[in-house]
Amino acid sequence: MNNEAVFKFRSISENEAFARMVVASFIAPYDPTIGELTDLKTVVSEAVTNAIIHGYDGKNDQWVYMTLMMEENVLTIEVRDEGIGMSDIEEAMQPLYTTKPEMERSGMGFTIMEHFMDAVEVTSVSSQGTTIRMSKHLASVQAECH
Repeated sequence: MNNEAVFKFRSISENEAFARMVVASFIAPYDPTIGELTDLKTVVSEAVTNAIIHGYDGKNDQWVYMTLMMEENVLTIEVRDEGIGMSDIEEAMQPLYTTKPEMERSGMGFTIMEHFMDAVEVTSVSSQGTTIRMSKHLASVQAECH
């Protein structure tokens, strides 16, 4: 049971809702639980929002890339931007840390991702962008293909 989809969309806040619907549609054939669906839509929202607000500093003419992969019963979600990157990933992943306090950002995005997913890996290069790769074992996915 292997499947993969790749999307790119403009760095506008309205596309955060699009990304949530894409992940929901991608996993629908695997009959996710309501909890799994909610968790996945939440982490996609956080990752895409990070790319738009922090990666691109609100510039709406850039691209956000999202890859969804289902292998066996593990869903992997990758959200990538080609923005400003992070100089200190460990600091950025600390609860309550934000680069946009004036926007009243909670600084809980990475904490939420880590809470809802089994694994979260962040890679970033200053002036080249950030990639967030998250994976989750979906209990609802049967061992056999539908």
